[in-house]
Amino acid sequence: QVELVESGGGLVQAGGSLRLSCAASRKIWGITYMGWYRQGRGQERDLVARIHSGGGTTYADSVKGRFTISGDFPGNTVYLQMNSLKPEDAGVYYCKFGRSMRDVGYWGQGTQVTVSS
Repeated sequence: QVELVESGGGLVQAGGSLRLSCAASRKIWGITYMGWYRQGRGQERDLVARIHSGGGTTYADSVKGRFTISGDFPGNTVYLQMNSLKPEDAGVYYCKFGRSMRDVGYWGQGTQVTVSS
């Protein structure tokens, strides 16, 4: 059973930075998309950022210019650098690996990000 293990969440003051990491417990072949999703309390899980193995990236409008996604596809690892954090960025962040955009894929267990104002 493959697991995605996230790390790097925590409590930070508004304006601060965090770097999230997500790695697969063993090699997953054929992954072409890796992404990060956020779920706030009582809210749906929404895309924050996604990266394709060809290098293309997609960001939610709310994080453009502040967050940067990067990935190591052969190593099955994805990162999210979050700068200039705002209280509305808080939530549980989940990583996802997929073989296509519509693939059910593999999900991490989530890491909590809390931003104090």
